Amino acid sequence: MRFTLVTDKPGMIFGAVLKGMLICGLFGLAACNTSETTSSDFVDDIEPADTLYNQALANMDAGNYKEAKQKLSQLDQQHPYSEFSRRSLILMTFIHYREGNYADTTATGKRFVSLYPGDKDAAYAQYLVGMAYFKQIPSITRDQTITARSYNAMNEVVENYPESEYVEDAKRKMRVAFDQLAGKEMLVGRYYQERREYLASINRYKEVVQKFSSTRHVEEALARLVECYYSLGLASEAQNAASVLGHNFPDSQWYKDSYALLAEGGLTPQASQGSWLSNTFDNADQPS
Repeated sequence: MRFTLVTDKPGMIFGAVLKGMLICGLFGLAACNTSETTSSDFVDDIEPADTLYNQALANMDAGNYKEAKQKLSQLDQQHPYSEFSRRSLILMTFIHYREGNYADTTATGKRFVSLYPGDKDAAYAQYLVGMAYFKQIPSITRDQTITARSYNAMNEVVENYPESEYVEDAKRKMRVAFDQLAGKEMLVGRYYQERREYLASINRYKEVVQKFSSTRHVEEALARLVECYYSLGLASEAQNAASVLGHNFPDSQWYKDSYALLAEGGLTPQASQGSWLSNTFDNADQPS
């Protein structure tokens, strides 16, 4: 015989089911609590600073710069105030330079010098900054902002770390940059002169004579001044420029050409005491 449960309170069945679900849920939570979450779940494994540093060196020796940078970054993050963190920064600067990543080279190099200006590696960091700029020096026809930065960065090596092994090469790089900057002024000066904008060209040539007198461009600058002054009818200024040119570069072809130009107008080179040219040429700033 089959019996059928009959009730006039259907809510009683639903309540019993709900109660069972709650009891199961509580047991489930109890089971979950057996595996507690700790702070270590949110923190990367910390490796010793010397281990990370040596791993970075090993990767560098193997030419694996990508892995070396990862190790150095870990070191800097996990041990930011350690001695190895300081070393990692100079290594990172070197790696960026070797990879041709000059923007990061200058950033990390400047950071090192800023944090550790008296450190034995500070001169090298500053030198790498200068080299990063030097490697980017553009052609003479383009903007020379990078060239000026290269000169200034190398000048800091010379002035701030005069006993370092990088000084002599820094001076050589400065001379190259200095000559490039003078060449740019000459290029612009010739541009104006070709268009007969003589005052604008004179200002450019004057800049070369006053600031870049140690470069190979100064002879041409003086000769161009003779041409511009002569074209403007400023005979005395043209004669004085030719005189200064002849006094300092008597065997120069530029002087011979300037002498011939003045002779066409019945003039000869003649010094003018007290002129800007006479006063500034011998005292113009020059790189060491």
